[in-house]
Amino acid sequence: MANIRKRGNTYQIRVSCGYDVRGVQQFQSKTWKPEEGMTPKQIEKELNRQAILFEEECKKGQVTASVKFETLAEEWFEQYAKIQLRSTTYTRLRQLTKRVYPAIGHLRMDKITARIIQNFITDLAMNGKNFKTGKPISSKTVVHHLSFISDVFNYAIRMDMLTDNPCRRVIPPKAKAAEKDYYTLEEVEKLFELLRGEPLKYQVFFNLAIYSGFRRGELLGLEWKDIEWETGVISVRRTSNYTAEKGIYTDTTKTKKSLRSLKFPQFIIDMLKAYKKEQDAERIRLGSKWVDHDRLFVKWNGEPMNNNTPYFWFNEFCEKHNFRFCDIHSFRHLNARLLINAGIDAVAVSGALGHAHTSTTLNIYSHMFQQAQARVSNAVSEALDFHKDKDKNDEKTA
Repeated sequence: MANIRKRGNTYQIRVSCGYDVRGVQQFQSKTWKPEEGMTPKQIEKELNRQAILFEEECKKGQVTASVKFETLAEEWFEQYAKIQLRSTTYTRLRQLTKRVYPAIGHLRMDKITARIIQNFITDLAMNGKNFKTGKPISSKTVVHHLSFISDVFNYAIRMDMLTDNPCRRVIPPKAKAAEKDYYTLEEVEKLFELLRGEPLKYQVFFNLAIYSGFRRGELLGLEWKDIEWETGVISVRRTSNYTAEKGIYTDTTKTKKSLRSLKFPQFIIDMLKAYKKEQDAERIRLGSKWVDHDRLFVKWNGEPMNNNTPYFWFNEFCEKHNFRFCDIHSFRHLNARLLINAGIDAVAVSGALGHAHTSTTLNIYSHMFQQAQARVSNAVSEALDFHKDKDKNDEKTA
């Protein structure tokens, strides 16, 4: 209920707006001045109407949210992000606060406008630098910052602190379509040849990466029980991830559709059998020093392999052999390209890659699908040209 006090020829309307994140009761007030010539009865009626309207505005959050952005963002991290998001996502969002908090963390939620956020995003897009390398940050990283700010505003709306998210009116930077870097078939053939002289563990890892398109965390999360030796089917059931806070840990797959099974050629299964025999012998040799996790890819003592180990090993491998280096994730793009070029439809490609939605596959690999469609058109044209030539030959014969 609004509290009304007369102050000279004006009236103060005061409403309790609940408590902030520190448990301190919050009040909002409004001053209303009657128009000249209004009778006492008219003043009373209009004053009560103004009090009801102001109280409704307070309930809807239109004049609340005096809490600062950083304070509410920390509440969002504790009440939502830490519980609902994957640890890797939580850690990445924490990194974004290094730029967001200095820019708007000190501002009240109800004072942050779309223009303020737009200025921050534009400056970030034009002048933002990577903290480690000093190189300009990507447009994707800029959008991640905007998404984080938007998530906090959406939380405020759900908590009835605000009714509007100014991020909806902010114009994000135009994403630059970067050409995906992956190996040619000739390079893959050379890579297979070079890998034959390397440890069996890495032969298996990179053959699986190329033939499966599995994400790095999915490959590192594979366990021996995920292999059906008779059928040659391998199933993705978990991921292996790393954060500075938790170290190496096992997590669920990125999406529900990332839970999938793929059939592999016999030579891959034979390679896995040889690798399993090698690992079993090492386990026996180390005895009590071996820590059994049932993982395919492990450290010297059986503990799960560090997530960066395949990257660093492959980088050194490429330098040693003077071979062009592509990131581990490029094998996933290569796998997608091979599937698309083979004429596999988008739904099947999406399922093989473990994307949550087919639209994700189409967005990421739109250029590849367009090229494949162009080849279909060429095939039709070539077929029709063949018939034209046949008709001409028939006419000459006649």
